[in-house]
Amino acid sequence: MLNRRGRLVALAGLALAAACGGGGDASQVVTVYSPHGREMLQAFEKQFEALHPGVDVQALDMGSQEVYDRIRSERANPQADVWWGAPAPLFEQAAADSLLERFVPTWAGGLPAEARSAQGLWHGNYLTPEVIAYNSAVIPAAQAPQDWDDVLAPQWKGKVIIRDPMASGTMRTIFGMIIDRSLRATGDTAQGFAWLRRLDGQTREYVLNPTMLYQKLARQEGVVTLWDLPDIEMIKAQNNYPIDYVIPRSGTPLLVDAVAVVRGAPNAELARQFVEFIGSNAALVPAARDFFRLPARNDVPPDSLPERLRAIRGQIKPEPIDWSRLQQQGPAWMRYWDEHVRNQGAK
Repeated sequence: MLNRRGRLVALAGLALAAACGGGGDASQVVTVYSPHGREMLQAFEKQFEALHPGVDVQALDMGSQEVYDRIRSERANPQADVWWGAPAPLFEQAAADSLLERFVPTWAGGLPAEARSAQGLWHGNYLTPEVIAYNSAVIPAAQAPQDWDDVLAPQWKGKVIIRDPMASGTMRTIFGMIIDRSLRATGDTAQGFAWLRRLDGQTREYVLNPTMLYQKLARQEGVVTLWDLPDIEMIKAQNNYPIDYVIPRSGTPLLVDAVAVVRGAPNAELARQFVEFIGSNAALVPAARDFFRLPARNDVPPDSLPERLRAIRGQIKPEPIDWSRLQQQGPAWMRYWDEHVRNQGAK
């Protein structure tokens, strides 16, 4: 009986030590919220863990708007350490809501002023152009929409499929570009919302997540969509889907895709190490090579980037968006779209 009791006490002690973090480095966890997709997240989880033995990166894949909403809802009890990936206006909104912790990584000096927070609360990782994608099995390249207005042509009615913009930073930016163009041209949002209403009339479905978007586009449940260039390149390479894209000739949003430490992060030191790593050359070069991500830093040697990425960079005409206005007014525009435009275009 004494031996059995001794063993039970020893086991209880081990369990208590593990629960209190007594298991050593294996108990170190850094939690990352990100929209970058499972494949990319897993690749950089492994790379960071290899550089930091005993650390476990736990990445949750969700839409960028969903990341913001979740971090805001967890404000009183933060669960995430790092927010990796979303358009800069969304990070600015989070900064205004005091959701981000100041941290200036060593690579921040390589960023232009517009690609970083003036207060050091977020920093750009990538530049992400938006494109018009299409099913290349049924649409010859010469017949694909070449610009944003071309998507409204009669032949695409009922053939457009779109990621639900309420959860997507990418789609919110494209819609925001349309409204911003309207304001620049007329001083009012009416023209922009009329354009979005026409797009709604062309749209067959708003899908819940990017994976569904790619699958439905490949199955010809819709043959045209609006999305970001790196993701289209990735699914072409990894899934062999018959999907190609056009860089809109009139101009396209060139998003600054950023990273930040969450305010009150449970593992703040690990969070800072992850941000330091993810913007370094050791992470930017494989991100460009394997995931077609264009570095936001302007001090990354061009010859370290894939030739195709360098060529595409020269084709992009950045849209002159008022990013400050988009950050301030974008949420109200999207609420109006959701209440007064969604599923109204065909009426």
